[in-house]
Amino acid sequence: MGKITLYILIALGIFIAVTQWRASAREAQAEDKYPPEGQFIDVDGHTVHAVVRGSGPDLVLIHGASGSTRDYTFSLVAQLENDYRVIVLDRPGLGYTPSLHENGESLDEQAALLSAAALKLGANKPIVLGQSFGGAVSLAWAVNHPEHVSALVLLAAPSNLWSTPVDPLYRVTASGWGATLIVPLLTAWVPNSYVANALAEVFEPQAEPAGYADYFGPGITLRRKTMIVNARQRVRLLRDIKAMIPKYSAIQVPTELLHGDADTIVGLKIHSELLVNQIEGANVTVLSGVGHMPQHVSHPEVIAAIARAAANAGLR
Repeated sequence: MGKITLYILIALGIFIAVTQWRASAREAQAEDKYPPEGQFIDVDGHTVHAVVRGSGPDLVLIHGASGSTRDYTFSLVAQLENDYRVIVLDRPGLGYTPSLHENGESLDEQAALLSAAALKLGANKPIVLGQSFGGAVSLAWAVNHPEHVSALVLLAAPSNLWSTPVDPLYRVTASGWGATLIVPLLTAWVPNSYVANALAEVFEPQAEPAGYADYFGPGITLRRKTMIVNARQRVRLLRDIKAMIPKYSAIQVPTELLHGDADTIVGLKIHSELLVNQIEGANVTVLSGVGHMPQHVSHPEVIAAIARAAANAGLR
């Protein structure tokens, strides 16, 4: 082995060691700055992180991809807790709910875990609200656990088939080699401002609420395990939805759909405009000029949809 090759291997080894150390340090800093907000529920030996606030009919909130309870506690929960007992749950592998396994949890697995967690908290038949990926989990909840849901409220929820390929970054970070080689580099070296900028794009065409990026906790999203499980869940989402579509007709609970007509992430026409005809009695509210984040930019409409769902379910 020549000296140059040896020096290269030594330098590479040092870089890998520094990268792993820096990734661990950044994860620890993020968890120190953004600790769990709520309590931990044991569900058959698995932990679920939950924030519980307020009183009234039970209302479960389920966040989207790369999210956590903080997406809802930023502003929406405060506007709901006087009228509902609000239960915000971290999906498996995100926030502070550990992953169930390394393969990326299916919609069915996520719904089973979260519905059981709600039941542990005394929410036998809650209203279930989900945004984006959380909306797909909410649909799986209604399909697979109809005895444990009183109504559905779905915000910008993917529900039908699409042809756009999965983001290459998700495919890379979901792969074995990507999880081993690429994810630690991202955790160690990508600035939190990158996540903040990505969040701003998710809100378009609306402006991101002031203070949201810092409150949300970009460093929590950049943790290695979080990035891997988030990517693996996202990669399998389309096939999970394809398997679920024939079961929508069995949903019998009041269902409210809210979807912005300017949403370029989950398109109105190929999702909610189809879903409203797949669930008997469902109602769709089209939010003019609104993008992918109605839980932040359309509070009156979201709160009104929840109230309609509660009334139609006989909870008001």
